[in-house]
Amino acid sequence: MTLIPPETLRSAVQAGILNETQAARLSLHFQAELGFRAALLRDDEPFEFFKGFSEIFVTLGLSLLWGGALGLIGLSVSWVFAHFCGLILCLGLARYFTLMRRMSLPSIALALGAAVNGSAAFSIGFFELGSFEKAPLITLATLGMGGMALYFKVFKLPFAMFLFGLFAMLLSYSVALDLTDIARAPRNFLEMFFDLGIAAPVAYASLGFGFAMMALGLWFDMQDPHRLGRFSATGFWLHILAAPALVNTAAFSLYKLGGTLGYLSMAGLLLLVTVFALIIDRRSFLTAGLFYFIAVIVWITNQALGEAFRGVSIVFILGLLFTALGTWWVQMRGAVLRALPEFPGKSKLPPYRSED
Repeated sequence: MTLIPPETLRSAVQAGILNETQAARLSLHFQAELGFRAALLRDDEPFEFFKGFSEIFVTLGLSLLWGGALGLIGLSVSWVFAHFCGLILCLGLARYFTLMRRMSLPSIALALGAAVNGSAAFSIGFFELGSFEKAPLITLATLGMGGMALYFKVFKLPFAMFLFGLFAMLLSYSVALDLTDIARAPRNFLEMFFDLGIAAPVAYASLGFGFAMMALGLWFDMQDPHRLGRFSATGFWLHILAAPALVNTAAFSLYKLGGTLGYLSMAGLLLLVTVFALIIDRRSFLTAGLFYFIAVIVWITNQALGEAFRGVSIVFILGLLFTALGTWWVQMRGAVLRALPEFPGKSKLPPYRSED
């Protein structure tokens, strides 16, 4: 008897043969029986964008079909009606390609098409060209969130929650923005969206949005700690949204302080982000902080070596840092979690080595 490969369990979950809990219990049973509990410790975050070239081919065909139908109906009837028909077309095709064929890339394309068509139909009907009215924008974001939550419930597609998060971000910014902010946006985009030091409402909205997406992502992660099914994949997409919002807002605010205090504070924050990423086993938070890692390394090398060595030092140190994290991620994560005391939810995190 051999251990069931994780890929087989994931495909069984995606096909509806097992649910996430059953798959995790079956995996644990085989590992306990064969003495391979350590095999649960994976170096990678399971992620599948497409399964083969056939999915790329089908997605290209669906894109052409959608674009052609949209153009024909839009030119012959009206664009509002065309986008409404496009929405119905995407939902109908998703019933086949998502629920029956379970094709990853076509399912993502159809979910995106449904969101775009629904948003376009609403926007053409309720927005005047060039206007920035808050009420329709908030309504669009709210309806989009509800629509994508329903899409996720019906089609069980993790990417739908990524679109849900984009609409949630639109809602956050719509509430925080005003017309003067929009007028000033091209001149001080980064400060307006990420600098807490100037008390910009949008920066606080970014921070709140990031915490909300992170909390939701952690909830999905904890439903599937062994990362066998769609809950873990859903958490992946939500952390992709949470990481830039949280890391950019906090790190940029510290970066704007300038001087030794700003750089040391930012270095401390990046250390906390790294430890947090190890704890929850999500690398997206480190990727989001790449620019700030570079900024800290530039400051350190300038202080220690001078500007002459800055360029090569940045490349070397950054490469060393990310290579070490990528190579010994599992070992570092195990060391961090063993060092931490018990806390609520620790047992629901992805497994780690509990022994030295």
